[in-house]
This record gives sequence, structure tokens and C-alpha cells, in this order.
Amino acid sequence: MMAQRPERRRIHLDQSQLLCTKGCDFYGNAAWQGLCSKCWREENQRDKQKQIQEDCALAERLQREEEEAYASRYQKAQPQPAVTPFNKFEERKTKEKPSKVNPVAKFFTPSIKIPPKKDATTSLDAQSSPSSFPTSSRPSSADTDRATREFIDFLKPLKYGQQIFKQCRAFTESMAYKRDMGAEDMSECVQDFYQSLSERLHTQFKGRKMLVLLFWALLMLLFFFFLLSGSSEYIEGIMDQVERYITTRLYKEVFCPETSDDEKKDLAVQNRIRALHWVTIEMLGVPVDEEIPEASDSVVKAITDVIEIDSKRVPKDKLACITRCSKHIFNAIRISKKEAASADDFLPTLIYIVLKANPPRLQSNIQYITRFCNPSRLMTGEDGYYFTNLCCALTFIEKLDGKSLNLTSEEFDRYMSGGSPNRPQAGGAAFIQVHKRLDLLTGLGERQELVMERARQLESDLIDWTDEVEQNVQSVLDTFEARSPPAGGAATGAPAAASAIDSDNVENEHLPPPLTPQVFAG
Repeated sequence: MMAQRPERRRIHLDQSQLLCTKGCDFYGNAAWQGLCSKCWREENQRDKQKQIQEDCALAERLQREEEEAYASRYQKAQPQPAVTPFNKFEERKTKEKPSKVNPVAKFFTPSIKIPPKKDATTSLDAQSSPSSFPTSSRPSSADTDRATREFIDFLKPLKYGQQIFKQCRAFTESMAYKRDMGAEDMSECVQDFYQSLSERLHTQFKGRKMLVLLFWALLMLLFFFFLLSGSSEYIEGIMDQVERYITTRLYKEVFCPETSDDEKKDLAVQNRIRALHWVTIEMLGVPVDEEIPEASDSVVKAITDVIEIDSKRVPKDKLACITRCSKHIFNAIRISKKEAASADDFLPTLIYIVLKANPPRLQSNIQYITRFCNPSRLMTGEDGYYFTNLCCALTFIEKLDGKSLNLTSEEFDRYMSGGSPNRPQAGGAAFIQVHKRLDLLTGLGERQELVMERARQLESDLIDWTDEVEQNVQSVLDTFEARSPPAGGAATGAPAAASAIDSDNVENEHLPPPLTPQVFAG
């Protein structure tokens, strides 16, 4: 009896699985343990605050033990203390206590010095002209110079553009000296800067908005909603430019840093995808017919877009590549099925595209987007949705097994080890398609050999025919040269040969004379 093939597990991803596990209706991320960026930061800050409290408690306990040991040693040195020296000792201990606490307290405080607060002229509320922007002293490349110029041009019309540029430039300068910092710590610094700047911009625009609303409250109620949406989009546009400027300048420091294991994970993912080269479109249940030219073109464009992710520097541009790739996938499914694609059709096709493309440094690009992208873009919108699906596709590839492909564990292991497939058993539709294509390839190879053999025979025949024609022409010329009179020499050889040829045409005496060439002026 043939071994019963296991029931196929359909690649399915419920919409709720893409959302944050805290139930906040934002998209989650596998790198954040299924949480969105907002909940992840809250959990991370809560854990850090708890760790700081535990460290402070430990410091106090160690300080107390040190004081007790010091007092015990002092008492042993003076077994019968008088009243007056004991009072002096208490006074001395009271004076020395602050100096002993300070070093321990400094050990648990951040090493970064907080600059003193400046007056109102240096804040975002300051009235300053953005016409004169300070330049940076860091060595930069053509990309960073172009990003700086574009950022300055964007900020020039803004009322507080100069102050925004100063803050962004100071932040990038400070991050340049933190190359030894861990990837997650650098991400936290960048995200804190995003959040701080965004909150200050929102506060500024809310103040201006309230003044307008108080003036127009009785006349234009709908104007309130227009200001809310307009100012939010305006601030998002500013934050997009801030992200472009910061990530372009810090790209070499923060993309695949030496302090992380991103490069090691990239090699593991590429080796995994290479080992799965035998996976076919039928095994994954992809509803795309590549024999349709339009669908095949969309598949090629999707592969190109997912490979192009690594060539971009800004997280927003990388997300744009993912979004274009996803839209090409939906287009290929729509053309093949002649109906709208569903989420159950999209994820298997995305997995197939990733397997065919094997994009370079995929894990590093995903981590880079996760760490340094504007968090609001990953929480909502089509960019966040498609990025979450790409993370799910990568996770599926890493955990792919035989049951997902309607294979037994023995067959899956044989394929992974480079073995050739056996003949299909009953019910193996995927194997039937595979072997049909193998037979088709074999037939194409035989036809190609036959075409090449006939081409070589045709080439030989052409060479023989050319030689034969040359011989016949030469024979005719030799014959007429022998019949022509010798007088006239070489100069009259050609007319003699022509007259000899015409001498045989005795029946065509009434033919008109040959045409003579005429030269027309102009």
C-alpha cells in the first residue's frame, strides 16, 4: 500500500494575527514580540524603570552595609569610647555620608550630560529667520550632501525651520560618537528623538490651532476637523523629512552595525532560501498563472522591487519598494484569477516571490526599518500592512516544513539534502506538474539538438553550393574568353566577350539598341 500523504496545511494568516497582541488595533511586529512600536516602547521603558529601581535598591543596600562595616571597625578600634568622642564620631559620620553616597549614585546615572535649558529664543517658539542654516563639520558623501541640501530647502519656508535643522544636526553629530552602542540602544535614541520632536511640533501647532478655533468657533464648526487633519498631515510631512535627513547621514553607523548579529542572520536566511530552490508554485498553492504574459510581467516586477529594497537608504523608500512589490503581486493574482485577490492569496504569493528573488540582506533591511523608521508609519496604513506581511513571510520561510508543502518528512528531508524527486503517487498534483515540466524540458532539449544538427547541415550545404556556383561561373568565363579574338588586348577583352555572347542570338536581330546612360543637370 502507498503511504498516506499528510493533509495539506493551507498557508493562512488571519487579520488579527497582524495586529498588536495588546489589542490596540495597530500592526505588530515579530521583532517586537508581536507588539506595535508604541506598546513595545512602553513595555521596554517599564522594564528599564524596574531595572533602575532594583539597581538603586541594591546600591542603597550596599551603601548601608558599607556604613555598618565601617562603624563596626571603628568601634573595635576604640573598645571604651567616651561620650564626647562618640558624639564627634556621629557628627563626622553625618558629614561623610553624602560624599560616600554620591559616587554610587553617579554610577547609576546616565553618562550623557543634559544640556541646560535655553531661553525662549532657542526653542521652537522662537522667531528666527531660516535663511542662514549652519553647516556641518562631519565628512560627508554625495548622498548625505544631497540629503542636507534637500532638507534645508524643505525647511526654509517654515517658521521654525532653522531650529528644527539645528536640533537634527546636533542629534546626528552626537550619534556619530556612539558607534560602540548596541543596535537597540541606537534605535531607542532615534525613536526618542522622533517622539520628542513630534510632541513639540504638535504642541506648537495645537497652540496656534486653539487661537484660530476660538475665533471661528461660532461661524465655522467644520473648520475644526480641517485643521486637525491638515496640521497632522503637515507634521507627518516634516517628520518624514527629518527621518530622511537623519537616516541618510547615519546610514553607515546604524545599518547592520558591528554590535549586532544582523549579518549572521542575513547569511542564514540566504542559505535557507537557496536550500528551498526546489519549491514550486504549485507546492505553495500560489494562484498565479505565469504562462499569462501580463501575470508573468507582474511577477518579474515584484521580484525586481523586493531586490531593490537593499539599494535604498531611507526607511520610507525601502517601505515604498515593499508596497510596489505587493501591488504587483495583487495585480498578478487579479489577472490570473480574473477577480480581486484576497489576503489568503497574497501571503503565499509573497512567499513565492521572496523565494525566487532571495533579496540581499533581507534580515538587515527588516531590522533597519523596524529600528529607525517613523513608528507611526509601521503602525497603520498600507506600508505597515505590507511590511508586517513581509515579516510573516520571512518567518514562514524560516519554519517551512513538509506538511506546509503536502510532503512527507522523508521527502522534505530528501529535497533539502539535494535529492531528486521520485515519480508522483496518487493524489500528488504538485508532483504531476513537476514531472510534466521535466518531460517538457527534456523534449525541448531533444528539439534543440535536432535544430542545431539541421543548422550545421544547412551551413555545409551553403558552403558546397557557393563553391559550385563559383566553379560554374569560372567555367563559363573561361569558355567565352577562349572563343573571343585575341586582338584588342586586355582593354577590349570585356566587349569581345559580350559580342561573343550576343553572336549566338541570331533570332533576335530586331531587338532595340541598349540604353545609354544620360546625365541630367541639377
